[in-house]
Amino acid sequence: MYGSSNSLGNDMNYGLAIKESAALDFVSLGGLVHRLDPGIIPFRKAQECEIHVSGGEFNVAANLADCFGLRTGIVSAMVKYPIGDLVVERVRAMGVTPFYKMFQHNGVTGPNIATVYSDRAYGLRAPIVFYNRANEAAALLKPGDFDWTAIFGGGVRWFHSGGIFAALSESTPELIIEGMRAARNSGAVVSFDLNFREKLWNLSGGQERARQVVDRIVKNVDVLVGNEEDLQKGLGVKGPDATGTSKLDPTAFLSTIEKVLERYPHIKIIVTTLREVHSTNRHSWGAVAWINGKSFVSPQCQLDVYDRIGGGDGFASGFFYGVLAGEPAEEAVKLGWAHGALLTTFPGDTTMATLDQVRAFAHGGSARVQR
Repeated sequence: MYGSSNSLGNDMNYGLAIKESAALDFVSLGGLVHRLDPGIIPFRKAQECEIHVSGGEFNVAANLADCFGLRTGIVSAMVKYPIGDLVVERVRAMGVTPFYKMFQHNGVTGPNIATVYSDRAYGLRAPIVFYNRANEAAALLKPGDFDWTAIFGGGVRWFHSGGIFAALSESTPELIIEGMRAARNSGAVVSFDLNFREKLWNLSGGQERARQVVDRIVKNVDVLVGNEEDLQKGLGVKGPDATGTSKLDPTAFLSTIEKVLERYPHIKIIVTTLREVHSTNRHSWGAVAWINGKSFVSPQCQLDVYDRIGGGDGFASGFFYGVLAGEPAEEAVKLGWAHGALLTTFPGDTTMATLDQVRAFAHGGSARVQR
């Protein structure tokens, strides 16, 4: 790893003014979903499924609460019906404080908590993800639905949202911008995970609309999460003509960052995971970060993947924890890398790791039995 190794406080390391304390360390804005997971059986042959509660934005808040012990919140839509009750219970179990706009289900067509279908697949057979987001409650959210003064009243250190929520409707990006402006006015750091999902954006104007929407959002952002493809498709930033021979080579990502910063010079941090897929269950894994003018690259490892969904959110949450805890920049990158790696060894989208496990793996821990 290379870059600065001095721990001089959050502002000196990261270029961010982070509150020392607040009622909530972290608040996410986004849609909650339930994911049906038949394991390695494809849906066309499935007879039973596990149910995971998820959401690109929620996952980060849940991980920070459950593994890292931070006080977190989720701003989202909730529907009064049994699926909503299931989601409420899982949010509570992860220790996340909810701020819900409630919707009543009509007993037939919704509004609904979205369903994500994702089989884990195996070996040379790739996972497949598809959706039922018909009449999704989260897509109905709009500016004015939440009392930001109340949410930020006791202080919030960090506010986060993402591209999945931005892609849901005409109104969700406006709500993101409203929330980000309220967060900035309250003194919170603002982050955004580009999380470009082509299937979602294709329903509302494709890449061209995505670029217009994301451009407006990113103008309010301090910390950006996204890989090279996210930066190119979500922001319309042209990548380098030649890429590295390996997807774990950070050269292409760091080259693309230079173009991002030309357009958005106010951004202080851009981070992403690096993943090379050898098979569904065998990945090479790394991470790279540009932090306040310096570049940092994580160690690399081979992953034996149980469930890959949520690994990127696992990285983001571990990295955010490092920043909020005042860790040196290279340590924050390692914590994100380690937590994202561990998350792929659990079923579901949210963490089952402990902070001790994350720190041990970040510093060279192995899978030897612990007695």
